[in-house]
Amino acid sequence: MLLFAVGLLLSGCHDKSAATSSPPPAFTNTDITGIDYAQDFSLKDFNGKLRTLADFKGKAVVIFFGYTQCPDVCPTTLSDLATAMKQLGPLSDKVQVLFITVDPERDTPQLLSKYMPSFDPRFLGLSGDAAATEKVAKDFKVYYQKVPGKEPGSYSMDHSAGLYLYDPQGRIRLFARSGQGPDAIAHDLKILLTQ
Repeated sequence: MLLFAVGLLLSGCHDKSAATSSPPPAFTNTDITGIDYAQDFSLKDFNGKLRTLADFKGKAVVIFFGYTQCPDVCPTTLSDLATAMKQLGPLSDKVQVLFITVDPERDTPQLLSKYMPSFDPRFLGLSGDAAATEKVAKDFKVYYQKVPGKEPGSYSMDHSAGLYLYDPQGRIRLFARSGQGPDAIAHDLKILLTQ
């Protein structure tokens, strides 16, 4: 009988913190932690400084491939990123957005230096010559191809559209499809910055 009473008392004793704690927040975008590509790059910013991922350690990094003359996806994605930065408030100072051009022929450092701040003054444009662009695209599994236009010498660029998100330790964590809007990006960046 005594054992039964002790058993009843113990059954009422449980770790209340375990019952009330919530599971860690879930990412909205695709978790790709541990993949063996998209690990680094070596490209120049629009000031001519050679940059690698290590330059941004301590910040969450968002990498997006595109080109300045893109009529729709690129400016929309950059606008979404600018809105996400506003949604993050003071945390946005711990985020670095990097735009890697797939059109280095037209996207000169001078052009990138004017284009990127039109979305957010903290955004940075990166470029390389044709060989460097091909290498970084291959390393990130990004497709791009020049498509001739209707006028002689004119062209557009077909390219993959997505975002790579890194945590402040420089580890690749997420892939986000373009077109999801700023909320999903801000949500996941907040998790990366507060884990």
